[in-house]
Amino acid sequence: MKVAVVGATGLVGTKMLQVLAERNFPVTEIIPVASEKSVGKEVEFKGKKYKVVSMSDGIAAKPAVAIFSAGGGTSLEWAPKFAEAGIRVIDNSSAWRMDPTKKLVVPEVNAAVLTKEDYIIANPNCSTIQMVVALQPLHAKYTIKRVVVSTYQSVTGTGKKAVDQLFNERKGIEGEMAYKYPIDLNVIPQIDVFLENGYTKEEMKMVKETNKIMQDDSIRVTATTVRIPVIGGHSESVNVEFANDFDLAEVKSILSNAPGVIVQNDDASQLYPMPLWAHEKDEVFVGRLRRDETQPNTLNMWIVSDNLRKGAATNAVQIAEYLLSKGLL
Repeated sequence: MKVAVVGATGLVGTKMLQVLAERNFPVTEIIPVASEKSVGKEVEFKGKKYKVVSMSDGIAAKPAVAIFSAGGGTSLEWAPKFAEAGIRVIDNSSAWRMDPTKKLVVPEVNAAVLTKEDYIIANPNCSTIQMVVALQPLHAKYTIKRVVVSTYQSVTGTGKKAVDQLFNERKGIEGEMAYKYPIDLNVIPQIDVFLENGYTKEEMKMVKETNKIMQDDSIRVTATTVRIPVIGGHSESVNVEFANDFDLAEVKSILSNAPGVIVQNDDASQLYPMPLWAHEKDEVFVGRLRRDETQPNTLNMWIVSDNLRKGAATNAVQIAEYLLSKGLL
C-alpha cells in the first residue's frame, strides 16, 4: 500500500512516519510530500532514506491514503485535489474540522461514523482528542452535562520554533521567538488568537469539537488553554458534571476498561499522570480522580497524553487502520 505523508519534514510529519513504522501499518511505499522549499530533502522511514516530493508528484504517485500535517491553508488547497484523484485524506489541520460535510474522528469514540464516501477526514485538535477519549465511556454511563477544562500544553504543540525558543532561553542564547513572551520559567495563558468573545481559538476548538465528536450538542464545555515550558505532552484539569450520580470505584473501573486509556490513580504511592511518563506513548493517562465536593454528580480528573502522538500522529494512523479494517483502503 502506498502512503503519502504531507508535511513530512515537520514535527508532526516526522512523528507520523515514526508511528506508521512502529505500528507496522502495511506500507509498501512511503511518499514524503512537503512544500517546494523542502523538495529533494531526505526523510527516513524504517531505516531507508526517501526523497521529499512536491504536492503534484504526491498525487501522481497515487497513494491509497495521504496523511496531512502541513497547515490549514495547504489542506484547504490540496486535500480536495488528492480526494479528487481517489486518495483518502486524513487531515491534521483545523481546515476541515467544523465543516458539516466532513467527519471529525477519534477512533475510540466515533470511528463508526466513517463510510466509503468519506475522502477527507478531519483529525481533531490535540487537546480535544485526549479529553474525549477519557470522557466518552463516562458519558455513556452517566451522561455529561458540563465540562470545565484548563489545559497545560507542551511547546511541541506550537512546533520546532517553540522548542528551539525554550532551549535557547534555557541556555541563555538569543534566538527566534515563537511566542511574544519568554516561555522558560513562565506560563502563557494564550494559545492561538483571541476571538471577539474573549476566548482563544484553541479554547473554542475544544468546545465545538467535543460536541461534534461526541455527537451531543447538549454537552456544555468551557475551556482555558495555557502554554507551559514542557516537552512530552499536554495535561488537562477537567471538572465534569453528570446528569446522574456515580460511584468512584465504578468510574475507575470504567476508565480502566476503556480503549486507549490507562488509569494512574494511587494517592498512597503518589501515582498520577505526568508528561514525563506520557512522552512517546500512544495512550491517554487519567488520574487524580475525586468527587467535586461543592456540587452533586461532579468529578475532578487529570488527563495527560503525548500531543504529537495520540494528539496528532497516532490518532491519524488509527483512522487509517480503521479504514483498512473496513476495506476502505
